[in-house]
Amino acid sequence: MHHERIAILDYGSQYTRLITRRLRELGAFGLVYGPNATAEEIAGADLKGVILSGGPNSVLEAGAPPIDHAIFELGVPVLGICYGQQLMARDFGGQLHRAAKREYGKATIRVDDSDSVLFHGLDPDQVVWMSHGDHVEKAPEGYTVTATTPGVPVAAMEHRGMRRFGIQFHPEVTHSQHGNAVLLNFLHVCGMKLDWNAGHFIDQKIETIRKQVGDGTVVLGLSGGVDSSVAALLLHKAIGSQLTCVFVDTGLMRKDEMKQVQAAFAPFDLNVKWVDASKEFLGELKGVSDPEQKRKIIGRVFIEVFEQEAKATQAKFLGQGTLYPDVIESSGIGGAVLVKSHHNVGGLPERMNMQLVEPLRELFKWFGGIPSPALVWPCAFPAPSHLSA
Repeated sequence: MHHERIAILDYGSQYTRLITRRLRELGAFGLVYGPNATAEEIAGADLKGVILSGGPNSVLEAGAPPIDHAIFELGVPVLGICYGQQLMARDFGGQLHRAAKREYGKATIRVDDSDSVLFHGLDPDQVVWMSHGDHVEKAPEGYTVTATTPGVPVAAMEHRGMRRFGIQFHPEVTHSQHGNAVLLNFLHVCGMKLDWNAGHFIDQKIETIRKQVGDGTVVLGLSGGVDSSVAALLLHKAIGSQLTCVFVDTGLMRKDEMKQVQAAFAPFDLNVKWVDASKEFLGELKGVSDPEQKRKIIGRVFIEVFEQEAKATQAKFLGQGTLYPDVIESSGIGGAVLVKSHHNVGGLPERMNMQLVEPLRELFKWFGGIPSPALVWPCAFPAPSHLSA
């Protein structure tokens, strides 16, 4: 079962992650793709819309990231933000202006079209966040200019028949006064149900984990932190005793931390191997004062200890608490594929011929504020006491 999805093409904007978070706050599931993603790669019955992100490049320069034009023929609405709008304008016959210097900061737009889809129900004058060099001087044929500023004649444009929209500002940034409402109006055009939440995620992920793992076994490094703890409990909920967790006490933790984590996880009936490797770590670190050398020693010894314990379980899968920001950050403009090196536990999956299970890979972590569709803690089971503060 696949949830309805908005595909976000990442053209290198510092705000791409924010777009995804805003969509999920609104109950829509967004996934980030690289700028070279093809229509074939993002297509599917679950695709409801496409957002083209901003980016640091100029669409007027040779080598600027392009778009597969077949994406416009997928039959779903498309929203271009900043670079995405300029790309749309350039490729469909609009005119662009190359500014001598970038515009960065708050601006007030005037909504000129009362029939606008994106600005439906919103104030005619609103503060938005600008961050751009070029701007659209003249909209392509068939597009209606829906908003302007004194310096930007096409601050927003729409082709209602084709359901294509472009905006020069960043609605995902909190400085944009009605940014969430603009995104919500786009989601309504996409026909999204806006029902993505942690409860749905848990049910779907349990099903996915069971299909992936089958009757195999999983080993996971449990630190007692939020990421590995949530991953462990979600895996445990899906496959029960097929999961073995390994907690390595390095001797470098707070006093009695292993006992505290043991007490926190006692109610959950997890199969955990509690390994006191403090002598190995402290022995290797004896006489070492250089911080970087210490880090390398700790990393090497941890891998050695964990690998030995993991091999003993004969597990086919390695569980990890990788989160979506880790995925996005590691990929940059190249697409959300790679994961930061420290999340790959020193190449252990390859060395040990194991497959990765990353149950939280599509999620952000929220701190404080009201609960949102993103995962603070899976609502199907309570957080251990030391993580629920």
